[in-house]
Amino acid sequence: MKRIIDGRRYSTETATELLHRSYGYGGDFAHYDEGLYRTKRGAYFVAGTGGPASHYAESTGQNWTSGGSGIRVLTTSEAQQWLEAEGGEEALEEYFSDSIEDG
Repeated sequence: MKRIIDGRRYSTETATELLHRSYGYGGDFAHYDEGLYRTKRGAYFVAGTGGPASHYAESTGQNWTSGGSGIRVLTTSEAQQWLEAEGGEEALEEYFSDSIEDG
């Protein structure tokens, strides 16, 4: 998947996926698959696809939706929070080690 947002190219083909998550199954309208990515320049984004009742749904008319896909750019802080919420300890240690303190 590739999108240009605010004059910057975000591509799942050239970025590194830090963590992938899935919810539901193919026949479930709320299902989705998405991953957190880091570009070569250090920008973070979430890219994914989902069913007509997921947060990737796209309007197809009056009160109708279909499955869709998208890319959402994250700040460094949002990317770290996303990984913390999803249990991405390995990626946190690798990419955010200087902002992690011992408890």
